Formats: sequence, structure tokens, C-alpha cells
Amino acid sequence: MRRTALLASAALLTALLPLTSAAPASGADDPAPVPVDRFEGEVPFASPPAGGLFTWGSDNDDPPTLELAARGDAPEGEKVLSGTYDISGYGGFTHDFAFAEPAHDWSAHKGLRLWWDGRNNGKKIVFELKDGGANGEASELWTTSFTDDFSGWKQIELPFTDFTYRTDHQPVGGIDHILGLTETWGYGVTLPVGVNGQFAMDGVELYGRADQSLKASVLTDSAVYPTDEGGTANVRLTVATTGSAPIDEPVTVTYETTGGTADPGSDYTPVAGTVTFPAGTVSGTSREVRVPTRKDRSAEPAETIPLKLTVTGAKSPAETPQVVVDAHGLPYLDPRLPVRKRVADLVSRLSLEEKAGQMTQAERGALTAPGDIATYALGSLLSGGGSTPTPNTAEAWAKMIDGFQLRAQATRFQIPLIYGVDAVHGHNNLVGATILPHNIGLGASRDPQLAQRAGAVTAAETRATGIPWDFAPCLCVTRDDRWGRAYESFGEDPALVDSMETVIQGLQGRSDGRDLDRDDKVLATAKHFVADGGTEYGSSGTGTYTIDQGVTKVTRQQLEAVHLAPYETAVDRGVGTVMPSYSSLDLIGDGRGPVKMHGRADMINGMLKDRMGFDGFVISDWNGIDQLPGDYASDIRTSVNAGLDMVMAPYAFRDFHTTLVQEARAGRVGEARIDDAVSRILTQKFRLGLFEKPYADTSGADRIGSAAHRAVARQAAAQSQVLLKNANGVLPLRKSQKIYVAGSNADDIGNQSGGWTITWQGASGDITPGTTILEAIRKNAPGLTYSKDASAPTDGHDVGVVVVGETPYAEGVGDVGNGNDLELSAADRATVDKVCGAMKCAVLIVSGRPQLIDDEQLAGIDALVASWLPGTEGDGVADVLYGKRAFTGQLPVTWPKSEAQLPINVGDSAYDPRFPYGWGLTTLTTVPEGGAGTLRALGIAARAAERAGAQQAGRALVTKARLIVQHRAAGIDITEAVAKPFAEADHLLLTGRYGAAVERLSAAYRAA
Repeated sequence: MRRTALLASAALLTALLPLTSAAPASGADDPAPVPVDRFEGEVPFASPPAGGLFTWGSDNDDPPTLELAARGDAPEGEKVLSGTYDISGYGGFTHDFAFAEPAHDWSAHKGLRLWWDGRNNGKKIVFELKDGGANGEASELWTTSFTDDFSGWKQIELPFTDFTYRTDHQPVGGIDHILGLTETWGYGVTLPVGVNGQFAMDGVELYGRADQSLKASVLTDSAVYPTDEGGTANVRLTVATTGSAPIDEPVTVTYETTGGTADPGSDYTPVAGTVTFPAGTVSGTSREVRVPTRKDRSAEPAETIPLKLTVTGAKSPAETPQVVVDAHGLPYLDPRLPVRKRVADLVSRLSLEEKAGQMTQAERGALTAPGDIATYALGSLLSGGGSTPTPNTAEAWAKMIDGFQLRAQATRFQIPLIYGVDAVHGHNNLVGATILPHNIGLGASRDPQLAQRAGAVTAAETRATGIPWDFAPCLCVTRDDRWGRAYESFGEDPALVDSMETVIQGLQGRSDGRDLDRDDKVLATAKHFVADGGTEYGSSGTGTYTIDQGVTKVTRQQLEAVHLAPYETAVDRGVGTVMPSYSSLDLIGDGRGPVKMHGRADMINGMLKDRMGFDGFVISDWNGIDQLPGDYASDIRTSVNAGLDMVMAPYAFRDFHTTLVQEARAGRVGEARIDDAVSRILTQKFRLGLFEKPYADTSGADRIGSAAHRAVARQAAAQSQVLLKNANGVLPLRKSQKIYVAGSNADDIGNQSGGWTITWQGASGDITPGTTILEAIRKNAPGLTYSKDASAPTDGHDVGVVVVGETPYAEGVGDVGNGNDLELSAADRATVDKVCGAMKCAVLIVSGRPQLIDDEQLAGIDALVASWLPGTEGDGVADVLYGKRAFTGQLPVTWPKSEAQLPINVGDSAYDPRFPYGWGLTTLTTVPEGGAGTLRALGIAARAAERAGAQQAGRALVTKARLIVQHRAAGIDITEAVAKPFAEADHLLLTGRYGAAVERLSAAYRAA
């Protein structure tokens, strides 16, 4: 017989379920249980703002599956909620109540209980409440957990007093930090990571009667109170209530200093006593407890003094506050000493566990226990793409990071954290930051000074939010347009990448590191070492990726010439950190086959550190060591011994720390290797000035998204535009013309910014403040018609501007063959055909890589522009469209005719592209006359400039020659005889061989 859910009494329920533990008996005056979810179909699978169950996760593979399954052993009714999961980052499910209906009042109850089908796997199940705020996605999050250490059905009781305010993520800013329960919007369940498992639950209900401790809380203003030796710490105790009502009953707080590492009597004066908040006390009333410390005149590490609090009549603080007597008198704390001496002193004092902590980097969202930073002596935290505070403001970033830094002050030597983010085209995680063109656009500008200014904008805005470390620039040399990271590269030519590495000085300042402690500089990261841009199509073993994280198969000569060269320049420029690639390197002739870069000691220790002399530290990519063969211990010893100094173990940081200590104790990772790694990390922390100023310097926050910074981004957007075709001088446009604007990317700030914008993958739509291309054109065109799909009438217009291209993606998610191709969408093609068939037209392609245009399409387009991903400043695009600036951009990659040609790059023996590398027509520029004769004269002058080392003159001469060739070739189909020498000339120009560059341009001229 099927069991039924008759909630008549606990006794009946116990009788019906003999294999489970019975619920505790309720008090006689307790309210009856109130069902929340019975999972019989009364709650639909639906996403907000509708009420219902929905899943979520850190990537496409992490959301669990859910179903309402009929089971004969269902604790209640006939069905249960069941599902499967296999989560690498985070994942779970939520029941949100409908936004359009009032929130639920759970304040009369003691807690919430549910039936869970135990798997006895020892894993923690996190349960979350959504309290207060506007709706289920804009509320406070409160969490507790239980452990699945049983088999079969068990009723789990979760008293509301066990729930704590979630500190790692909140969807909104602080509401009142009180679990009020008068406006409850639902609940969520976070499932375990690293388990390929199943689950089932049933009968979520409210039980028991509430007491005042659910309405009143005692809060402290901090968890850590650093103070100088001899100083006094003031711990503020505040009573707060739901709805700010006065307390009904007295609340008492008994306190005493006990435990910790400081000695009572010699290091501090012990204190004990009671603070009473009488009945009727107004919510928000505070009292202070003073803890005086003493001077003993000896140099010491930091010492802790916990202040134990026992609260009656209210909920206690989530943590025991700790007074910390700051470390003092030790040599590493003396800023007058050379950095190397400070580092040596500090390393000599650290335990193995503390050293391992410095080598560990965790994702901020993984800090489920507030004390993790001190417990593991963590050296670093990061925000992965889209891992942001709420609200996502500069102030909230600084406050969040300062809170993390405060936790580090509770460690023995108070080593500050180094916080890192992927600020790859501006501080792109921050809403309202200046979003610059991606690197592919900067490469098109051919302007090293602009790249440096772009780096400076990024650094200033990033540091102003308390972040001293940027995982940028990407120095990959992209060799295949099918790669989902192609736009992160400056181009396909190592000489071009090399020339744009001025961005490192923009980020860091001078190459000796002396500027790193400035409030507008950050530590840079050269990534991804080495040859990530050379991976072969079809070689990736990561999920559905086709090329990203795959295998680069090259000779040693090719490796040196193409992929290693940019890193030598980066080391010479003083780059502070280097990140290895996920990809594998297969060096032809070495007999090793493909070897993951995170484990290649010959490249990290041998090439980077020994031969190139890199003195910064090497940081792994996100879970990068997990891709090495072998178990986790093997991954750690292989990668650390290969030269990794810090490991990004975002959600596995505890396991990494523990295992690294075990490997070191067993002698499988040597003491010298550990000390070298920690020394490198600490050196950069000292250079950044973090020991003297660990907290955010927000004095430059007013520059975030400022007019001055946006002006740099606007100039970069303008200079990144590459004019590929301009028949009959359609461009520049005139203000007197009546313009028809259409296309999927004309009015979309998310699409024109691309991936790595606010979130990892980026998103279409109005995701951050900026000016779309349409908005910028509208400023110049009083007579403008806009129709996204060109459905509006086209009659009566002078020129059409059609803005089409890609939607955002990042990394291997954007690989061609992984749900992507290089073709314009059918809708985009239809829009282009309609507008260009009705009037003269300019087509702008907003994309991270070339898009294929066939002969027929190209013939119907008057002007074609590669706009790349210009960022938030669409005005820069309009500036060149309307002739406020000349088109000067040049292709940083070859534009192919078909996908069958890929990979195609400058220098290939067979080279017949649609447009060659370096191609870019100009406007507002007079083309020199004289044809072949002028080219001969330019060649003579260019060779003289080369001999004299006159770089500026040499480049100007080659540019004039290029204009002559493009003017001759612009009206014809570009043949291989033209394209090959033309592209090679641009490479020669970048390597300083001006005479040879003009010679190749002359050959292209003759072929045209």
C-alpha cells in the first residue's frame, strides 16, 4: 500500500515511516505545521518572476535535473522531488514565490523541516532562505546546512535560529541583516560539489513556535579588531529587531576575554562583565566593551584575544569577535629595509601551513566560513568573471575587499591578501566602469601609446575598488579565427603583439616595479604561457570545446618565433605575474607528445624563469592543475615542482592547502621550491605596498567611468575601426544625409562590448552604462530612421548603416563548432540584403573575429567596416563614420574567404584571403601620387631611415607606400599575388625592416 501524508499527528507520521527518525514532539501550544511544498504538482517548474521551482549553476553543466517522481515510499502523498547532479563549480535549485503576490509570513514558527532521502555520502547540503527585500531575487540570503550521513528518508529540522546571514554573496545590498521572516520569498538548496549523485526530498513545512530570539539580534560592528600594542579595542554591541521595533523582553550579553594566543595580564588586561538592554530598548541601541592591551617592549607576531559573548533573549552574533594585537618590531614590517630582506625575514618565520596558504588562491564565493582566510592563512582571493558584490558598485567592491583584508589581520604575521580579477578590457566586472575595445581592436589601432593609455585607465579604475592585481594582458598570438578567445589577442603576428605590450606599463608603471604601490597601478599578468593561440582545431578535450584548451603542435623554431617571443618582451617590461595556459604543447621532435602547460617544467622553470629571467610569480589558471593526469596529490606536486607558485583552486582551496602540506611533509615537494614560491609572491605584495596599505584607497573612485577615461575608450574605439571597402566614397557620412540604421548590433551595449563584460560570458542588452552605435549616430544625424530588422519603410533615405555580427561569448564556449560559426545569422544577412538593396549602404560588423562575406554579398555592400568589439563608447565609431576622425585601423588578423582556408596567417606559403593582414583603407587622407616611381623613392628613403634607426620616419614612409598600394587595389578583387606581399610588408614594418617592407608593397602594387 502506498504511504500517505496525513499530518494529523506526529505519532501517526512516525508509525507510517518506521525507517526514519521521528520528529521531536511539538509543544501543546505550538501552531499546526504549515505545508510549504508537498511536491504533488501544486508548485510548477517556473522561473522568476513567476512562482515555481528552477535550477541554476556556475556553468551549463552544473544545474541539476529535477522531476516530480512517483515513489511508493514517499513520506507524503504519492510524489517526491527528485533529481540528479554532477557539479564542478556550484549548483542547486530554488523555490521562489511569485513576485506579483505578497511575501509569506513565517515569523510565528520555530523553523522549517523537510524529508531528505539520505545517500550517506557525508556531504553537506546547504539550505537557504530568502528574507525581506523586493522579491525572491532581491532579498537577503540566510543559510544553514545539514550533513547527508544517513541512508533512507529522514526528517530534517532547521530551526530559524540556525540560519546565518550569507557573507559570500547577496543579491542586493544590506536590507537590515535581521532574519525577520515577515516577508519570506522562498528557499534554495545548494547541492554538493564533486559528486555524481541523486537526491530526493519531500514535505517542506513550517513547524513549532517562534520566540523573541528570532526577532532580536545582538550584532558586533566587526569580527576582527586590530589594535597597536598598548592600544584599546572598542567592541560595539548593538541590539537590532525585525522592523526596528523596541525589544519586548530584556536582552543580556555576558562577555569575557578568554582563549586566543595573547597572554592575559602581560599582553592585555582581562575584562568580563554583562551588558543589559532593558525591555523597551530601541532597535539600533549600542554599547561598547573596551579591551585594553599592554606594551611589553618585545618584537612579536600578532596575537589574538577572543571576546566570548553569551546572549540571552536574542540571537547571538554569528562569530566570536577577536581583538588582535598587531605584529610589531619584526624586520619584515620595516619599510626602510630592501624588499629582498623583508621577504627573507618573513619567509624564515612562516610555518609550512602558512607558506602553503600563501600559495593558495580561493574564489570569494567559496568562503562559506568567514574565518577561512585566517584558518588557511590564504594568500589570495579572486573574483571570477561575474563574481561581484551586491550592489555591483565601486563602493561595494572596496568594502567587500576591505572586509577580506581585515580577516587576514587575524593571522600571525598579518600578511595581506592579493586580490585578483580579469580586467581584460577595462574593469569589466564593474557596472559603470569604462569598457574599452577588446585586444583585437587595440591591435587594429596599431598604436602602442594608445594601448598604454588603455592599460592605465584599466589600472586606475581597478585599483580604486581595492583590487591590486589584474589577470591581463593576454599575449596569445591567435592563429585560428575559430578560437573562442581570438578577440583576447592583439593579433596573429607576434611582432604586432610585441608592439602592443606597452599595455604592461599602462597597468604597472615602470618596469622595475617602483610604481606598483601607486593608487592607479596594478600588478599585470602575462597569459597564457605558452602558445594557447596555436591550438589545433578539433584537439580540445574539454567538454564540447573544439579548439580552446587543445593542443599546439609546433617545432621548437616555430615556438620560439611565434609564441615565446611576446613573453620575452613581457619579462623585459617587468610583468609581475605569468599564467600558464590550459592547453597542451606538443613539441615536434622532443618525443613527449602533448603535455599540459601547467605541468611543463621545461617551459615554466626552464624557459620562463631560468632562460628569460622572470622574477615574478606564476599563477595557475582556474582549476588548471586539475587537467593534469593523475590524482589530486599528483596534480599538485607536478605543477608546483614545474614552477607554479600560486594555484587558483577556486572552490577546492581547502583540499589544495591540505594536500600541498602533505606533499611537502612527505618530501615530494621540496622546501626550497616552497620557499622560492612564497618569496616570489611576497615580493610582489611588498612592491604593491600592501603591507603598509592593505585596505582600498578609493581616492580615485571618481575617475571610474569618468569623462577623461571614456575619452580614451572613445579614441580607442575610433582607431580600432577597420575600413575594408569604401566604394564611391560612401564614408564618411554627412550630417545632411537622411540615414537609415538597422541591424542586431546597432543598439546593444552588451553585444558591442562582447564577452568578459559584467559576467564571464557577457550578455546582450543594456548591461552597463554606455553609448550604443545607434545612439552615437543619432547625435550626428537629425534625420534618422531606426529599424532593427529593417521592417520600417526604406524609401527616402540617402544612406543605410547596418550593424550586424556576433553576440557575446568567452573562451571555448565561443569556439566554432561549439554552437558557433563564422557566418552572419540569417536575420543579419536578410537585414543587410534589404537595406543594401534599397540604398547605398555601410555595413559594420561587430564581432570578436572575422565573419565570412561571400562575393555576392560583398558586391552588394558599398562600405564594409570591421568594428570588432568597441566597448561602451559608441561615439568612437560615429567619429570615423562622420569624419571627425580618419579611418586608420588595420586588420590585426587575416580576413578569410571561407572557413576551409583556416587557419590562414601572414607568412603562409599559400595565402589568398578576402582581405590581407594589415589591410585598412583610410579617409581624410591624401594618397601620394606617382605610382611606381614614388614607391621607388619611398624605398630608398625607407632603407636610409632603417640604417639610421629613425623609427618614426621609417614607419611614415612605409605608411605612404601602403596607401598607394591600397588605393590601386581597393577597386579590384584582391588576388594572392597582391595579398601575400602586402601582408608580409606589415610584418616587416613591425620588425623595423622598412626598406624590405616597401619592396614587398611594390611587389603588391605591380600585381594589382
